[in-house]
Amino acid sequence: MCPTGADVGHYADGYRLAARTIAASGYHVAFVHYLDRTGDQRVAYARLRQDFPRWTETIRDAVNWLIDQPGVDARGLGIVGLSLGAALAFATAAEEPRVRAIVDYSGPLPDELAGQSPRLPPTLILHGASDCIVPVSHAHAIERLLREQSTPYEIKIYEGQGHGLTGATQFDAAARVARFLGQHLQQASS
Repeated sequence: MCPTGADVGHYADGYRLAARTIAASGYHVAFVHYLDRTGDQRVAYARLRQDFPRWTETIRDAVNWLIDQPGVDARGLGIVGLSLGAALAFATAAEEPRVRAIVDYSGPLPDELAGQSPRLPPTLILHGASDCIVPVSHAHAIERLLREQSTPYEIKIYEGQGHGLTGATQFDAAARVARFLGQHLQQASS
């Protein structure tokens, strides 16, 4: 079975756990509710292209807000995104040089960016091989773009996993995220 719909309510606890885990590693974390900009609880697929720029604007606003917070090092800013959130991370980073790293959980590169070959920061790609929402071919396309640009990246394709990682795979992914952010964000701020 393949679930449909980007449902914030259903997955909110998992997102919060991931945000707390990253924060426990010593990072300032903003859990951005980008769907609030359009008043949605779920992605309305009929309006996805129409709403995407507004959601990207929300992420840019969050970057600006976070950088203005006391104790935040603007040289060490990364975005972690899942699915649509990862696509928004790519769109934001393509225009926002202060984004120094991306963690892409099962996300696509937005169509508008694929043709432009945007400069992206170091990226960690985590994707399920059996993802039927965002096929693994998207992970390989992002990998090709990063390789062509000589951008540092890591990729891990998890066999037997779909759109969203489960079980022991979640712990492996969390360890990879901590290591990747530590490497790329701490280098950026030193």
